[in-house]
Amino acid sequence: MATIRQRPNGNWECVIRSSKLPKPHYSTFNTEKEARDYADILELAISQNNIPETLLSRQTSNSPVTVGSLISVYLHESGSVSVLDKEVFRILRSNPPLFDVRVDALSLGWADNWVKSLKQDQRLAPGSIRKRVGALARCFDWHLRKQVIIQNPLRLLPRGYSSYAPGDGPQRVDDERDRRLSPDEEIRFRKVLERDQDYLKSIGRERLITETHLEAWRLLFELALESAMRLREMYTVHIDQVDIGKRTIFLDKTKNGDKRQVPLTTVAIGALTDYGLDREGLLFPFWGGGEPLQKVTSRLSRKFSTIADLAQAPDFRFHDLRHEATSRFYERTQLTDLQIAKITGHKDLKMLRRYSNLRGSDLADKLW
Repeated sequence: MATIRQRPNGNWECVIRSSKLPKPHYSTFNTEKEARDYADILELAISQNNIPETLLSRQTSNSPVTVGSLISVYLHESGSVSVLDKEVFRILRSNPPLFDVRVDALSLGWADNWVKSLKQDQRLAPGSIRKRVGALARCFDWHLRKQVIIQNPLRLLPRGYSSYAPGDGPQRVDDERDRRLSPDEEIRFRKVLERDQDYLKSIGRERLITETHLEAWRLLFELALESAMRLREMYTVHIDQVDIGKRTIFLDKTKNGDKRQVPLTTVAIGALTDYGLDREGLLFPFWGGGEPLQKVTSRLSRKFSTIADLAQAPDFRFHDLRHEATSRFYERTQLTDLQIAKITGHKDLKMLRRYSNLRGSDLADKLW
């Protein structure tokens, strides 16, 4: 039923003929092994009457099924797409060559070449490569379960695929930002957010660039420093998600798409109580529900950069508050890695390994 042959250009062609298909199905691969593996999978699917929709649709429609169409259907119909994956797909949408790839051209060779292009052409860090590959792989998995495609070549990539090889050009490694907030900087941030005129005069900035929602910004700063919540997680929180009695904030959908119960310190409880919760709607006034979240996040990040500049910490980013809060959990508590991960929402405990050095003295105390 399958014919495997090498073409003059060196590629390998797989031709599948079956009475269950409207016409012969052709696919091209970089190696003979890829072609034979594909043929084995497809022949098994046809024999079990599990013919992928793409084989039928591409035979009866003038519009071939592409990676772009798979992503569009996945985003529209799947209820399990995380916020992070949606952001990745928005980035990938700016790369038309990827979206135009036909589904019948997907193979391990294609996956290898795509990863190479992310390194050699776009010069992405390994972490960014893993995010893009992971998001697209989850999309392919979803279509694989629905028998729209018959294989997911991204799951065949070797371990360490995102690391740079000698032939990929200058090496790139993941940039693990470890900017801490010094005690003096924290004091200056609070003076800016409290509109301390003496301080602002001392730096020649008597007038704050914008004074709107200053009270909300003070709470945002405090919550970030006390809970390690992400910026988007906080400005999308509704007041009814805050439970002062149980000292928690319930996040129903986080960056990773998971639910999370965030415990609150007494400092955070005090800040929330002073802010006031005797109303309905969102906790913060920064988002009305209609504006795209990415746009809101960018706007708030720019505003925080202005605040950081006034606090004489121009290189400090809002996300650094999450790093600072996580560091303090390690320095000030005896919580385990797993317990801290439940608070911060880190899905991979490996992400917390860089904080382990903060407890070096604790480990030394346990030795004889």
